[in-house]
Amino acid sequence: MATSTTVFVPVDTTARSLGADAVAAAIAAEATRRGVSVQVVRNGSRGLYWLEPLVEVVVDGTRMAYGPVAASDVVSLFDANFLSGAKHALALGPTEKIDYLARQTRLTFARVGIIDPLSLDDYRQHGGYRGLANALKMTGEQIVAAVADSGLRGRGGAAFPTGIKWKTVLGAPADQKYVVCNADEGDSGTFADRMIMESDPFVLIEGMTIGGVAVGATKGYVYIRAEYPQAIRTMRTAIETAKAAGYLGAGVQGSQYTFDLEVREAAGAYICGEETSLLESLEGKRGMVRYRPPLPAIKGLFGKPTIINNVMSLASVPVILDKGADFYKNFGSGRSRGTLTIQLTGNIKQGGLIEIAFGVPLREILYDFGGGTATGRPIRAVQSGGPLGAYMHPSQFDTLFDYEKFAAVGAMVGHGGLVVFDDTVDMAEQARFAMEFCAIESCGKCTPCRIGAVRGVEVIDRIRSGENATANLVLLRELCDTMISGSLCALGGMAPFPVMSVLNHFPEDMRARA
Repeated sequence: MATSTTVFVPVDTTARSLGADAVAAAIAAEATRRGVSVQVVRNGSRGLYWLEPLVEVVVDGTRMAYGPVAASDVVSLFDANFLSGAKHALALGPTEKIDYLARQTRLTFARVGIIDPLSLDDYRQHGGYRGLANALKMTGEQIVAAVADSGLRGRGGAAFPTGIKWKTVLGAPADQKYVVCNADEGDSGTFADRMIMESDPFVLIEGMTIGGVAVGATKGYVYIRAEYPQAIRTMRTAIETAKAAGYLGAGVQGSQYTFDLEVREAAGAYICGEETSLLESLEGKRGMVRYRPPLPAIKGLFGKPTIINNVMSLASVPVILDKGADFYKNFGSGRSRGTLTIQLTGNIKQGGLIEIAFGVPLREILYDFGGGTATGRPIRAVQSGGPLGAYMHPSQFDTLFDYEKFAAVGAMVGHGGLVVFDDTVDMAEQARFAMEFCAIESCGKCTPCRIGAVRGVEVIDRIRSGENATANLVLLRELCDTMISGSLCALGGMAPFPVMSVLNHFPEDMRARA
């Protein structure tokens, strides 16, 4: 009987948008036509998006990469005997040796692009559920201490220490507690959460289960962005698989713990990425910011103590419980421990996802990984941290990726999304966009955000039309100060950051248009 060759074709949304489904079908059809035994496995993306669809073939235990592959390339690949790793114009050599991938430190994304996302066997064979197994032998206090000692901080933007949140929930007396995953990934230039949910869903389930065991929560919700239909389907299927295998439900893996998990589709509003608005939405209400205190850790979902973290934070927990807090905190710099998932987008030659230890210079990410702009023109600005993040000037490109280092130059790491612009960008237009975005997405609860953003658009328009520019520039700065100081949440409080960065670093663009 002929030996079957395993061929991996990504099922990731981006890869599919670039033709991965057609490539997978073409490979299966061509193999049948030639009488060749091929097993096509739909894995997640490796995150090298400029090479998608990236096809991998297992040759003597090594995965050989070809890409970007179109369906029309399949016949020539078979003609060249790519199933044996032969040379071809699209051949990239061993996948793990591709420089973009080889230079990364993948902890949270260790399995992404390697396994079949919905195969529990694959997940376990690659280290999955070892963290939970360890957690089930520990007390809640010991689990929380491990998370705290690792230095893990929230990967959603605020960078709040995860262990402190968990410790607060652990110490809060209640008859019911919850674990909520904020998967409402709405920042510009971000897709890491989606990749985890589509490519390694069990790591998120495991992380949430560990959280439930740690603090005594018996119910969890994954609040997923409505624009992520594949992630929603994948997570729901994975949850049912985990339940059937005893990793969710009553008596998790034969223990005394109960933990159930449910997916909820988000409301389609950017403000629901703010944790208290998300909780309001989960409760069936309009997504509006809550006053704090009380904090969600004390009075969260349905008024009960609630862990609420984003996907990256929760997906980082299993490796900490598997390999230990010391292992995790050995990566990084300063108070920024572990690894960060950086997403390179915009006008960039080699866009994709990078997981690397904190402390790498921004310039290295942009040029050594990204390869500079797709247009070949100079990079003029980079927005880091989503639509509320500052625009970084080339003079700041040597800043190390570190929460405190970025904050020191008025920038924000946020969710790790980078949007790159070349020297043709109109920075005044970008400043206007920030205010307009805030005006559209504001929940309307507080005046500085609801009214300030509208006024901000108007003031920028007056500046650009040449109407009393000097006085209006002063007014714009004062308006930004008011929004920063007076807004109830980060939407209004941070929308001025990109505007201020343009005023400070690109003042030549804030002038009347000819």
